Amino acid sequence: MTEIANPSAEANPELDYDSIWSHLMQLDFRQTWVSAGGINTRYVQAGSPTAPALLLLHGIGGSWECFCANIGAYSKHFNVLALDLVGAGFSDKPEQPVYEIHDYVRHVAAFLDALNVDQVSIFGVSMGGWIATRFAHTYPQRVRHLILCAVSGLTRPPAANLPAINSLRNDRMAAIDDPSWARVKNVFTDLIHDEKKRIPDFIKVRQTVYRLPEMKASMRRILALTENDMFAKSAIADDEWRSIQTPTLLVGSNDDSEHFKRNITRAAALLPHATRVDMDGVAHWPQFEDWQGFNQLSLKFLLS
Repeated sequence: MTEIANPSAEANPELDYDSIWSHLMQLDFRQTWVSAGGINTRYVQAGSPTAPALLLLHGIGGSWECFCANIGAYSKHFNVLALDLVGAGFSDKPEQPVYEIHDYVRHVAAFLDALNVDQVSIFGVSMGGWIATRFAHTYPQRVRHLILCAVSGLTRPPAANLPAINSLRNDRMAAIDDPSWARVKNVFTDLIHDEKKRIPDFIKVRQTVYRLPEMKASMRRILALTENDMFAKSAIADDEWRSIQTPTLLVGSNDDSEHFKRNITRAAALLPHATRVDMDGVAHWPQFEDWQGFNQLSLKFLLS
């Protein structure tokens, strides 16, 4: 494993106001829906369709907007695709007991097939990284590079009591039961370290999703995966991590929870072709909280 320096950009006092649209207003992109394995799937596309494909996968119960600050930089070099995963955002939410990782992997494969994309690099945050890792293990010939933030999906003890996971589950259930502004805003406490960067746009998008009539049942299916018995069924075994030959960038966040700090250390020891970088002043969403630094280091990796 190699390590690279963190080129975090200095804060710009002229950019105090931030929004999703401020990152997209000058970008040539499109948002639409496509049927992916029968799932009506919301996604955005930017960049030349003939460029190498880069797929962005959000975390648990999220949506593509978490990548708003990255799509423009990536679209200069890649055919960028970011979707709302099955059960989340504004994509379909089929009824079933739980959404397991193999359900997400099937959705991603069907999405790529629907867009005639054969090979792809994948950047995943938290559960999105878990899906990306399992996808790379299942379809190694289809994945060029992996970027993983808030590494997830490693095996854990059967009776593990993890405060970070309990907090995630409790905050989201509280917000889905009462999608008030304050409850939904609280979801972002663990995602973004700097309170000023928990922008109203993110809260509004998440609140709108949580108020969808079908979202309460869908969130219960999503969060069922965090329970120890269901988690164990989808976890990626150490030997499976070791077998992944895809070049991988692991991005650690020094203000994320200890659980995810331990995960990145384990993953770095297991993956044979891992490059690790740790970023300061960011939590679960380094790709937004320090988007300038993140775009620089991730593009350096992808284009190397």
